[in-house]
Amino acid sequence: MALQQDLGKRGEVLAKEYFLKHYYEILEENWTFGKSEVDLIVYQDSTLIFVEVKTRSGTAFGQPEDFVDCHKQTQLQLAAEAYIRLMEHQGEVRFDVVSVLINTSGQPEVKHIPDAFWPDQD
Repeated sequence: MALQQDLGKRGEVLAKEYFLKHYYEILEENWTFGKSEVDLIVYQDSTLIFVEVKTRSGTAFGQPEDFVDCHKQTQLQLAAEAYIRLMEHQGEVRFDVVSVLINTSGQPEVKHIPDAFWPDQD
């Protein structure tokens, strides 16, 4: 389990570095609301972006981004709604995924997927 957590933390660090390199403002890391957690909350061009980072060391069971299932999307949406209320954000919002694949030689492949999913609209 510790190796899995280390892998996940490495992916989150790589995702943060990616966003900083591309001139996003990092607002929060590992922001929690109840049982929900958002890996990164970033901001760019008046858009508040909730980011889920998925890191894997292989693709035997699918790409890392394939693991952002409906349950995880719902949890992200709940946390996002709370954060938006708390910060009184009035601009655009989107949900992104950063997929990090660590190859057998330890080299990462970071893939940013903007607008990875749309939250349920009630």
